Amino acid sequence: MGDPAGCGPAITCAAWQSISSDIRRPIYVIGPSKFYTALGQKTVCIQRPQDAEDAPTGTLAVLETGFEDVPDIQPGTPDEAAAPAIIKSIALATAHASSGLAAGVVTNPINKALLYKSGFTYPGHTEYIAHLCAQPNQAAPLPVMMLVGGGLRVALATIHMPLADVPGAITQDSLRKIAVAVHTAMQNDFGIPTPKLAFTGLNPHAGESGTIGTEELTIINPAAAALRAQGLNISDARPGDTVFAEALQGQFDAVIAMTHDQGLIPVKTLDFWGGVNVTLGLPIVRTSPDHGTAYDTATAGTARPDSLIAALRLADTIATNRANAHV
Repeated sequence: MGDPAGCGPAITCAAWQSISSDIRRPIYVIGPSKFYTALGQKTVCIQRPQDAEDAPTGTLAVLETGFEDVPDIQPGTPDEAAAPAIIKSIALATAHASSGLAAGVVTNPINKALLYKSGFTYPGHTEYIAHLCAQPNQAAPLPVMMLVGGGLRVALATIHMPLADVPGAITQDSLRKIAVAVHTAMQNDFGIPTPKLAFTGLNPHAGESGTIGTEELTIINPAAAALRAQGLNISDARPGDTVFAEALQGQFDAVIAMTHDQGLIPVKTLDFWGGVNVTLGLPIVRTSPDHGTAYDTATAGTARPDSLIAALRLADTIATNRANAHV
């Protein structure tokens, strides 16, 4: 359900109304139905995920058992009292997907600062879901953030950290693990049998042979060479100012960017409204809109559902591709 004070309820209703008649799988929401009926959406309360298949035409299926005590929340006014329900919704959705009751999870935006006040200790959705997916006595799977939009697929080697900390966070080992996750996802999730991948450089012009930075020579290119020895088709570090154009021209199926903004700027420039955040490396399918809670648009009633629509469609496609690949 995401943060009910944000755009989540409005874009959920709008997205469901847009695609419920033509998407392959039924959609249901985990959370209180009152957030959707308040927007004029007709709902039906279900007890089990599979009951969504029998929801009457024009009716949004909502699984709200255990969420009856959530207080009323006003759009645009975040309320710490909603935090336990937000966290519970994520956990329940992940459990449904892990057990096969749901084909995938699509998460609406959350306000992490709000959740921290209630004792939430994870950096965000992604790390929490990875923790929930961990097998007993084993480490959590490595989640890899990928943005899809505007004809690009861009994974990130580093995410939310100060730019000054990025060089120390990039290692040959981390790049190899991320690249393997991207390669596997391209095959199983996106249906590309022999994917072509590219690393960006960290420095301008990919370091120009070490004259304006050496990370390409000491970290990125050696990682690429080791990956090619494993059979992956991946480039050495490519200049960040040209590699995305190369990907759009078909030279690469996915790009692994070294920094958050290096990767997100081209995707959001090409498809600001319709980009999708996909978590690779998990045993379940997880996508989300590529934007935040948007309290301002929730207050104004102007939130656009484009990104959530794209996230729902991509989750459906990935689930089908995984089924076809028997993953």
